[in-house]
Amino acid sequence: MTSQRLADTIGSLLAVGIPGPRLDAATRATLERLHVGGVVLFRRNLETPEQIAALTAALHALPSRPFVAIDHEGGRVLRLADPFTRFPPAAAIGRTGDAHLAHRVGRAMADELAAVGIDLDFAPVLDVHSNPANPVIGDRAFSSDPELVAQLGVAMMQGLLDGGVLPCGKHFPGHGDTATDSHLELPVVQRSLDQLADTELRPFRAAIAAGIPLLMTAHVLYPALDAAHPATISSHILTDLLREEMHFEGAVVSDDLDMRAISGTQDIGDAAVASLAAGCELLPVCQHLPHASAVFDAIEQAVISARLSPEVLERASARMGALPWDELRARRHACTLPSDSHRGLVSEILRV
Repeated sequence: MTSQRLADTIGSLLAVGIPGPRLDAATRATLERLHVGGVVLFRRNLETPEQIAALTAALHALPSRPFVAIDHEGGRVLRLADPFTRFPPAAAIGRTGDAHLAHRVGRAMADELAAVGIDLDFAPVLDVHSNPANPVIGDRAFSSDPELVAQLGVAMMQGLLDGGVLPCGKHFPGHGDTATDSHLELPVVQRSLDQLADTELRPFRAAIAAGIPLLMTAHVLYPALDAAHPATISSHILTDLLREEMHFEGAVVSDDLDMRAISGTQDIGDAAVASLAAGCELLPVCQHLPHASAVFDAIEQAVISARLSPEVLERASARMGALPWDELRARRHACTLPSDSHRGLVSEILRV
C-alpha cells in the first residue's frame, strides 16, 4: 500500500468533531490533511438552518467528500434548536406502543436533517431500559420490554431510511443495564449469557434482520462475553458475536473515543488501533480535533510497524464505501422549517 493510499484509507475511517459553526482555515487544513471520512456535528456547530446548510455544503465539498453526522434521538439528545422540531424522547414513543408512530418520527427527523445536508443519524437507540438506576440511557430507550424496543427501533430505522438519512443503531451489545455513565467511566454489565441473549441482544437481532446499515458499539465491559475488554475493543463481541454469530453485514461504528470510558483508561491512539483490530470500521473522535490527528498517526504507525494489517483497513474502508450514501440522498424531499405537521406529530405522541 502506498503512503498516499494508506493516508486516504485511514482518513476514510475517521469521523471527527470540529470546533465551531464555520469551517475556518485551520480546521479545513486539518480535515484535508487527515482525509476524514466524516464530520459529527454538535451544538457548538449549529445556529440557523441556513448556517447549518452552508456548513454541511462546505464539508461535503472537501476533497475527501466526508459525510455529515449528528446524534438526533429526541428528548435529551437533540442538538438542533428552533425552528427544528423538538421531538420527544424514545420512551414517549414507547408508551404509545405504536410502530407506525415510530416510523413517522424517523421519517420526520430524516426530512429535517436532510434539509440541511446531514447524512447520518446516530439513532435509533436499541438499548433496553432494564436498570432504573441507569444514569445515561433512561428515557432514551423505547421501553423495558425488549420486543417493543425491537419493533419501535426497526420502525424508526425504516423511517430514517425512507427520508434519505442513514440510521445507526446503538449501543451494541446493550447499554441499558449500566449503573454508570460511559462518558465518565467504564461501566460493567454483570449479566449472564442467557440474560444478555434474552434482553440486550434481542433488539439488535431484529434490527440486523431488518437490514440496519450501521451499529454503534458500547464502551461497556461485559464479563460474560469478554472479561478483559470493553465491547469497542473486543474481537469476541464485535467479530465472534456480532459478525459470525449474529451475521451483521453492515458497518460497525465505535462510540466516541474521546469518552472517558476509553480515553480515561488508555491512550486514545492505542484504543483506535485495538478497535479496528477488533472489528470496528468507523472511529468517531468528536471532542478534540488534535486527538483525531493522534489517532491517525497511531493507526499509520501500527500499519508501518506491522502491528495492524493493511487488509484490516482496506476491509473497513470497503464496508464504509459500500453504504448507500448516493441512493439515500436521491430519496430526499423538500422540508420547510418550522414544520406544522411534524409539531402536530409531537402533540399526537404526547397526548397518549
